[in-house]
Amino acid sequence: MMIDLNGKVALVTGAASANGLGFAAALKMAGQGASLFLTDLDGAAVDARAAELRAQGFSAQAMAQDVTDEAVWTKVIEAVIAAFGKIDILVNNAGIAVLRPMSEMTSADWHKQISVNLDSVYLGTKVAVDQMRAQGHGGSIVNLSSIAGLVGVQGTAAYAASKGGVRLFSKSVALETARDNIRVNTVHPGMIWTDMQQVAIADNKEIFDQIVATIPMGRMGEPADIGSMVAFLASDDARYITGCEFVVDGGMVAQ
Repeated sequence: MMIDLNGKVALVTGAASANGLGFAAALKMAGQGASLFLTDLDGAAVDARAAELRAQGFSAQAMAQDVTDEAVWTKVIEAVIAAFGKIDILVNNAGIAVLRPMSEMTSADWHKQISVNLDSVYLGTKVAVDQMRAQGHGGSIVNLSSIAGLVGVQGTAAYAASKGGVRLFSKSVALETARDNIRVNTVHPGMIWTDMQQVAIADNKEIFDQIVATIPMGRMGEPADIGSMVAFLASDDARYITGCEFVVDGGMVAQ
């Protein structure tokens, strides 16, 4: 199925990593005709990702963004409108992972995790919904969660809380915005071979093999697997889908 995003404008946060989920989603949507606005805390890196898209003939702009800063969110939406005249799609992808047992976690760890992974989704969704309502032609918001937002995973208390919060926040907002034709859905990646994963298990084949052994399909996913799901949910092919969760995990949570 060829996804058609011609004429659509998408904002993607956390898009600085060349092998990350945000850039994979941006690349997929750009290939289907969307104009992209990329943000990340690392302004130089996200500028480079936008330049890569432009070098391939796609329409893309970028700016630095701290997703936990409410005032900056307003500036980002204003920049998107200045560049492209509207916003049709928001992908809340920016996130961090504080992975440690609760007994070893500080209050600062907890609050940072919730701020980056959950508060930012609230802030972005709120300003995007306001703009989409003002435009009057609907839109699609895709919030990145995790399989850790669906099932318990030892040593991920703060991370799981943030991602579980994203899941139920998104369902609730979807009910608020359904009559505005603004769809809100979540994507729940499993073990994906991103730069973050590669760093976490670098030079440790034993851990890699242990992880792969837990995946029914026998391999980690690729960032493009998540990008394809995000692009589908962003498109009009998903026009009757809202308030739903989409698991992309090679069968892990089916066990």
